[in-house]
Amino acid sequence: MTASASRRAFLQRASVLSMVGAAAPWALNLAAFGEAAAATATDYKALVCIFLHGGNDNTNTLVPFDTASHAAYQAMRPTFAYSRSALAGTALTPLSAVAGGYEYALAPELATLHPLFGSQKLAVLLNVGALVEPTSKAQYIARSVSLPPKLFSHNDQQSVWQSSATDPGVAGWGGRMGDLLESGNGNASLTCVNVSGNAVFLSGSSSVQYQVSPRGPVALDAIKSPLFGSTACSATLRALAVASSSHLLEDQYAQVMARALSAGDALTTALAAGPTLVASYPDNNNLGGQLKMVARMIGSAAELGVQRQVFFVSMGGFDNHNELADKHPALLAQLAGAMDAFYKSTVELGVADKVTTFTASEFGRTITGASGSDHGWGSTHFVMGDAVAGGRYYGSAPEIANNGPDDAGQGRLIPSTSVDQYAATLGKWFGISETDLLTVLPNLAHWNLSQRDLGFM
Repeated sequence: MTASASRRAFLQRASVLSMVGAAAPWALNLAAFGEAAAATATDYKALVCIFLHGGNDNTNTLVPFDTASHAAYQAMRPTFAYSRSALAGTALTPLSAVAGGYEYALAPELATLHPLFGSQKLAVLLNVGALVEPTSKAQYIARSVSLPPKLFSHNDQQSVWQSSATDPGVAGWGGRMGDLLESGNGNASLTCVNVSGNAVFLSGSSSVQYQVSPRGPVALDAIKSPLFGSTACSATLRALAVASSSHLLEDQYAQVMARALSAGDALTTALAAGPTLVASYPDNNNLGGQLKMVARMIGSAAELGVQRQVFFVSMGGFDNHNELADKHPALLAQLAGAMDAFYKSTVELGVADKVTTFTASEFGRTITGASGSDHGWGSTHFVMGDAVAGGRYYGSAPEIANNGPDDAGQGRLIPSTSVDQYAATLGKWFGISETDLLTVLPNLAHWNLSQRDLGFM
């Protein structure tokens, strides 16, 4: 871990410590929940979040294909809609039809995901987005329900999506899952792993995200390599960096350094002894590189002594407006290539039923546009893995209509499925109880118990 990464982790720890005095019972309850949850975790499972920064255009990802919807789609996107003939090879045949007779096709650039849907390893979630509580168009217009803060803003909605809490930006639902399960891992530092940089999603109360690069642990050069050509100098620096102190903040910093260095050493050793992946990852694909590192870590899980892990990877470039037709297809091709290679790696490692991969993005984009799309709200997402009840659509299909019943205005779809329901379904599979899910996802209480599990796991 670099010095700057250590400082970020230290500041996060310090902010947590400042809250413990006022929230000690809550913190103790989290620890107790973690022990209880970990006691039931006797196998290995991993959740892998692929975050698409910039707001992925959902309508040109999962494209309306039935004759009526496609005609409406093409009329609302006259210059950048896929023709129906171009979609024939990626039209999806679900195990059960969608209410209303809606049909869909994947964008042609997602063709490598088409067989995964057909073999029931991939599920499609329709119109998912950040909600505080169930929201209809009438309620949205009247402002008679609570709404997520600062809708349609990139940075704010990234925090809202990743946190699903009343105080976005403090902790994420991936990190809160880590809080509950890290005590069951032999190396708790490797419970929440970020391969793309710091993210709200993996920030917890007790768990701290461990950052790696696609090449492996981010080493402190002066300790990894002889300092001034002297291994003795490097050893002395390491001893100073982890030395305990009577000063609270200095001592916390030393603990962060010790944890990072220890985890880095363990991971370096495990990766060196781990299996060599056969699956071919696409060249010049940063997301593929991130997912390959995730696969390597999963392949070394037994040696690392971990039973539950939450990973975060990401790719950017999705904030396309008038350049959507030029840039979006290549982004989708990169996404599909990386996901396909990663799935093949999980099969190769014998853990395809133990690893669930899912997409996320701060929002979808408007279904209308003369030459491109703007910031939207509800979006389409994919869930992949052998534990997924794939080959199906989940959620309610939005009507493709300008100012239609699902349109908040300007072509922005009001989500019919919340991030909380999405996360709760994943969390339940991960081994988190119904009671603990309300700790992980505070807004989940606004949905009836029967609505919290979407059924895709």
